[in-house]
Amino acid sequence: MRAVPVPRADAEMDCFAIEAAAFAMRDRQSRAFTLIELLVVTTIIVVLLGLLFPAFQGVQNQAKKTQAKNDLTQIVTAVNAYYTEYGKYPLVNADSIYGRSGAPSDTLFDELRGLSSATQNPRQIVFISPADSKDANNPRSGIVTQDVTVNGVAIKKGEFVDPWGSSYNIKIDGDYDSAVTNPYGGSGGAGSDSIRQGVIAWSFGKDGVLGDKRKNDGKFSGSDDVISWQ
Repeated sequence: MRAVPVPRADAEMDCFAIEAAAFAMRDRQSRAFTLIELLVVTTIIVVLLGLLFPAFQGVQNQAKKTQAKNDLTQIVTAVNAYYTEYGKYPLVNADSIYGRSGAPSDTLFDELRGLSSATQNPRQIVFISPADSKDANNPRSGIVTQDVTVNGVAIKKGEFVDPWGSSYNIKIDGDYDSAVTNPYGGSGGAGSDSIRQGVIAWSFGKDGVLGDKRKNDGKFSGSDDVISWQ
C-alpha cells in the first residue's frame, strides 16, 4: 500500500504555525521580568524614597515654621491692639513672660479672645481668634481644649500651642519702659540684649527647647526657633 503524500500547502502551513508559536514564546520571555531585574527595580525605588523623604520632611518643617511665624505676628498684634484699646497691657504690672518659659498663658489668651471669663477685657473684644487644636490629647497648632501633658510638659486648657505642640512664649513690657530683655541675650544672634518693643513672642521650634538642643547654649543662631522680632 503506497503512502499518501502530504500536500505542500498543508506542510507550509504547519511550519508557519510552529514558527509563529516559537516567536510568541520568545516574545513573552523577552517581555517578562527576571527575578534579578525585579530586585534591581525595587532597590532603585527604595533608594529614591530614601532621598525624597528627608526633602519632604524639610518642606513640612519649613511650612510649620511659616505657620509659627504667622501665629507670633498675630499674638504680638493682638497684645498691641489691647494696649491701644485699654491704654495698658493685659494682666501685667512688671515685665512678664507667659507660655513655656513663664506662667501659663491661658489667662492671657482668655483676655485676648474676649471670653466671658476675662476680667480685664470688659468689652469682650476679640483681639485674636485661633482655632482649637484638632487633637485634644496631643495638641498641635491652636488652642488647647483640655489640660494635657505632652512630652512631660503640662499645658493648660486655653493655651496657644505651636505646630510642634509647645506653648508659645510671650513677653510683655509690664513696667512700660518701652523695652524687654532678649530671651537669647545680646550675643545669641537674635538682636541686642534689650529689644525696643512692648511685646515679643517666640516658639521653641521642633526640638522644643530655647536655642539649639544639640549645643545647649540657649542661643538663637543655628537653632530652629521662630521669633517675632526678626
